[in-house]
Amino acid sequence: MQIPRYQPVRKLGFNMTPMIDVVFLLIIFFLVSSHLQKQETQQELDLPVAASADNDIDQETPRVTVNVLDSGELLVAGRPLTQAQLIPMLKAVRDEKGEDIEVRIRSSRSAPWSKIEPVMLSCTKSGIWNVGFAVYRKEGG
Repeated sequence: MQIPRYQPVRKLGFNMTPMIDVVFLLIIFFLVSSHLQKQETQQELDLPVAASADNDIDQETPRVTVNVLDSGELLVAGRPLTQAQLIPMLKAVRDEKGEDIEVRIRSSRSAPWSKIEPVMLSCTKSGIWNVGFAVYRKEGG
């Protein structure tokens, strides 16, 4: 019986297919999520002008953007909502994302206050205290 003097070399391979699948899924996820985020601010509104406005620095705080049209119609993520649907939706988002959530109200400068006030009351009833308005910064201010 003869004993071989060398060990046969085995090639170890690395299967790249699962890693490529995961990378493609991540790419699709980020494309869809960025599309949904852009959809919130694509509504054409003539925003009010403010002399002092904060820069949008805090990107880590979860945010819900509510668009209030001149007609009083509410849009959240491009979907129309009624005032009655807004409170449960805000409560669900607060329960999911936590207490530190921001609601950004986007409305036209010509929208009457009677259309904006119910949105603020809905935030209060939902337990959300961090409410802000989207505005244009005044030139030179």
